[in-house]
Amino acid sequence: MSGTQATTGAVAAAFAAGPLLLGVRHHGPGSARAVRAALDAARPAAVLIEGPPEGDALLPLAADPQMRPPVALLAHAVDDPGRAAFWPLAEFSPEWVAIRWALAHDVPVRFIDLPATHSLALREPHGEETAPAPEAPAEGAATPAVDPVRVLAETAGYDDPERWWEDVVEHRSPAADATADALAPFTALAEAMTALREAYGDGGHPRDAVREAYMRIQLRTARKEFGDGVAVVCGAWHVPALAARTTLAADRALLKGLPKVKAEMTWVPWTHRRLARHSGYGAGIDSPGWYGHLFGAADRPIERWMTKVAGLLREEDRFVSTAHVIEAVRLAETLAAMRGRPLAGLSEATDAVRAVMCEGSDVPLALIQDRLVVGETLGEVPDSAPAVPLQRDLTRGQRTLRLKPEALEKELDLDLRKETDAARSRLLHRLRLLGIGWGEPAEGRGSTGTFRESWRLRWEPELYVRVAEAGVWGTTVQTAATAKAESQALAATALSEVTALAERCLLAHLPDALPVVMKALADRAALDADVGHLADALPALARSLRYGDVRSTDTTALAEVAAGLAERICVALPPACTGLDADGAEALRRQVDGVHSSIGLLVAGATPAGTEAEAEAGAGAEAGTGSGTEAGATPAEGLRDRWGAVLRKLAGRDTVAGIIRGRATRLLLDEGRLTEDEAALLMGLALSPGTPPTDAAAWIEGFVGGASGGGMLLVHDERLLSLVDAWLTGVPADTFTDVLPLLRRTFSAYEPGVRRTLGELVRRGPVPEGARNDGTDHAYPGFGPGLDTDRADAVEPVLHLLLGRTPIPAEATA
Repeated sequence: MSGTQATTGAVAAAFAAGPLLLGVRHHGPGSARAVRAALDAARPAAVLIEGPPEGDALLPLAADPQMRPPVALLAHAVDDPGRAAFWPLAEFSPEWVAIRWALAHDVPVRFIDLPATHSLALREPHGEETAPAPEAPAEGAATPAVDPVRVLAETAGYDDPERWWEDVVEHRSPAADATADALAPFTALAEAMTALREAYGDGGHPRDAVREAYMRIQLRTARKEFGDGVAVVCGAWHVPALAARTTLAADRALLKGLPKVKAEMTWVPWTHRRLARHSGYGAGIDSPGWYGHLFGAADRPIERWMTKVAGLLREEDRFVSTAHVIEAVRLAETLAAMRGRPLAGLSEATDAVRAVMCEGSDVPLALIQDRLVVGETLGEVPDSAPAVPLQRDLTRGQRTLRLKPEALEKELDLDLRKETDAARSRLLHRLRLLGIGWGEPAEGRGSTGTFRESWRLRWEPELYVRVAEAGVWGTTVQTAATAKAESQALAATALSEVTALAERCLLAHLPDALPVVMKALADRAALDADVGHLADALPALARSLRYGDVRSTDTTALAEVAAGLAERICVALPPACTGLDADGAEALRRQVDGVHSSIGLLVAGATPAGTEAEAEAGAGAEAGTGSGTEAGATPAEGLRDRWGAVLRKLAGRDTVAGIIRGRATRLLLDEGRLTEDEAALLMGLALSPGTPPTDAAAWIEGFVGGASGGGMLLVHDERLLSLVDAWLTGVPADTFTDVLPLLRRTFSAYEPGVRRTLGELVRRGPVPEGARNDGTDHAYPGFGPGLDTDRADAVEPVLHLLLGRTPIPAEATA
């Protein structure tokens, strides 16, 4: 009897016994090929598929030319969009193959699993998951008592269930399937699962009884409508339960009293990387790229795979010849024969690639694993698929701005002086405010000016859930971001929260939200008397003023609040810096740094020139008449002077923590408000024998610690280095271990070259006092005892050439 005659007879016998139950492994290419062969042979009158019935109306979209897997059915609760679930489908998923076959042959196709309206209600709030499968339990679910594939593999003598599944299912050649009984794999798998269900019951999935009861009810309905010529594609684990003889009343009793929520469903793109995850949104397969290759390869899968690998390595400038490909194929087949496998699998192919093409290195192998074994394929969904209004507005914005969602992470550099880039920046900032993390700010590789931004973009499937959640705020990205910002402003309890929100509103260009945010900011600032809170809030306001200037936003009200906060900080900071422990002093030192930088931004932002050309514009203003410093200090300069007075108080008070006194001294020195002699005097007092060593070490950390360039300061000024050296050598042995951690933390932050130079200076020893001012350069080669103005002036023309700026005339700065 021929294979075709055997298949025809088997199909007739199967339909005579009832519906055709095709048990599969989810996302298995071997199962997908077997389902296609079985459907071609059986030609059923209807196809039923394990999946949520709410998706029936969406099934015709699977035939749309724009639909490209991997995709997923997304269901979410209307009143709580964070309660969501996905049903992923790849090109090699048996369910997808069955759907496409039914649509191509004009055969009715339906989903028969428990409706999403019940399954979502049974889940915990915000418990987004993929549809559960026996071999890939959802995150948070109890571990099943039995893994069917593992049990069958161990019974067959395999220690790896994936290798057993490949040997018995995935490595069945298409040519062999065409001549064999198309139903034989399903008959054998059904017998195996029946034995397992008899031994293990529900296998640790008690909720499966409810799902299977609903599937049996749907199966009865379909048989009444279409007769026995019905094919069911479901997880092999469910086949014995669907074949079991039960009463309709018993099945309905299991479904009685199930909770319900109103649910909506649509198609969304999916990725191979998400398919490879075993929990959360994943589908629980390790190698979707490899499975896709097995499903799509008409013949010679190993040869075609090695060709793909060679092409990828060549793109990365690695030398791979045709001889490498031939040898890798031979080695993979030899390994399969030695291991007793019918065909070479992924493990043999990987070992062969490592040995032949990667020269034993796992570094290029990691690239192959990421790009080919897993893959970064992102599916596509037609525009006609249902979507919330916010998703449609986002999609329109992405197309207008030419920002296509991609699964691969990419860098995006924006020049905010260009309208398109500015609009892209606004969109990304609005999405971040809505909690849709498509883009994350990154460190720019070019200019650090405020007119440039850098982003890392990567679209993940769960962002569709975030979009659905954000849809409660509005129907467009702008209105939704505005509404959420206003709500957050009213709900904020801390001043720093409101200032950060004001900054985000300016970045996202939400002018309608600013009045509400500014009122909340003014209210919180008036009520908050904690100088620490004020100091934490000021940096965000100062940055906001810079961003507002670049984005042409009116920030007058914001500037008034920022100036008021700065004034209050100047008054309240000195008393707050006394009586602090080590942790409190370090926290306040960071706040002092933030306030200092913020006041610098406020002063720079108050000049008429803007933020990008402050130096040139400041010189021009001073050269003019009737303005600038000629008529007296501006309000901004007055703020700078008041802050300088505060720093002097902090630097000169013994009751202030050492780390804060040291930092205040350093900031005054950098600003030119303290001469080198004065700085040396303050250091000498701080490092005097009467000062406890731990306080002195804290002062040093504040003065030369962190990323403030303190190491170069010690290199240039031997007096300061000598003071530190003399103090350090005089620390008693019994207290040296107490100050050592502070000193190590301070000096370990220096660049290696700076540490080496300091070591050379210390090794050489101090310059004799009488020779210090004899006009001889006694410092380390390349450094003098003070500022060499002639050498500094010689550098200025080069800087103007590099910066592309016109030199300022000497008379303008005189």
